[in-house]
Amino acid sequence: MNIDISDDGGSKVEELRDVLSAVSELVPSLLRDLRGVLYSKEAAESMADAVSVFYRKLVEAGIPREDAMEMTRGYMINLRDLVRSKGVTIGERRTEKE
Repeated sequence: MNIDISDDGGSKVEELRDVLSAVSELVPSLLRDLRGVLYSKEAAESMADAVSVFYRKLVEAGIPREDAMEMTRGYMINLRDLVRSKGVTIGERRTEKE
């Protein structure tokens, strides 16, 4: 993003300051809301339902129970690990060493 401050630079800087101020106020609440959606009771129940249906369908299709369990474990991708692999943490603080 290029910001030209050559013409009436003071107002453009003030406009940028206003935008950054609004973003700094909105982003934390957005992240809290997102965490609430991802880790809510409803989200957990939905994931449990999906996982149990996945496992049951594998067994019904004739997959041996041990294999079905292993496949189900693979199906249950931990969202926190997935997001963390992209360098973002949800609900945790990272130390400087990380």
